[in-house]
Amino acid sequence: MEFLLKNGKGMTFIFPVNPEEVTISRQKGLETATILNYGEFDFPQGNRIKEISFSSFFPQEYDAAFCKGDKKDHIKPQTAMNKLNEFLAYKTPLQFVITETAVNVPVYVASHQSTFRGGEVGDVYFDITLRTWSDMKVAKTAGSSGAAGANKKPRADMKEKNKTYIVKSGDSLSKIAKLELGDSSKWNQIYKLNQKMIGKDPNAIKPGQKLVLS
Repeated sequence: MEFLLKNGKGMTFIFPVNPEEVTISRQKGLETATILNYGEFDFPQGNRIKEISFSSFFPQEYDAAFCKGDKKDHIKPQTAMNKLNEFLAYKTPLQFVITETAVNVPVYVASHQSTFRGGEVGDVYFDITLRTWSDMKVAKTAGSSGAAGANKKPRADMKEKNKTYIVKSGDSLSKIAKLELGDSSKWNQIYKLNQKMIGKDPNAIKPGQKLVLS
């Protein structure tokens, strides 16, 4: 089992020493998987992983008892830390893989910390947090074309509707103008809007006629 980070250019970074624990932060709580005690493990696909964090160290000297890869490929601690700093600055996601498991997800290096311990000259201990990445998808709104647009609700009509009035017995245009528009002199305005229906005589309005006032 190996812990790997890959970039889009084919570069693969192998963590030389497997961590004893990996913490998987999900939307619904935390799950801890112990790697060395249980060997292979799979993560359910139902819940999307949010963060992956673990701790390990970069040894100064290669030791086949716990180091991954070949001795000739052993990476020095300072070089390894520089590589993590480089990953931290990446603007594109990396691929994080734990071989022999189902973990194979795009991530960003969210943070990492280094620790130097007395008595272990040259070794560098670290904590690292990876945050999973997913492509942003924009949902179609009601106004979009396609299936979503076909089921859209009709947009509310924001236009102001014309004011109307039903003529009653004894009404005149000046009376209507006074009551509905607040100014009897606006009878001519009403007449112009309804001249086709009223005819040539503005006094010839009839009960039941629907007049447009504005």
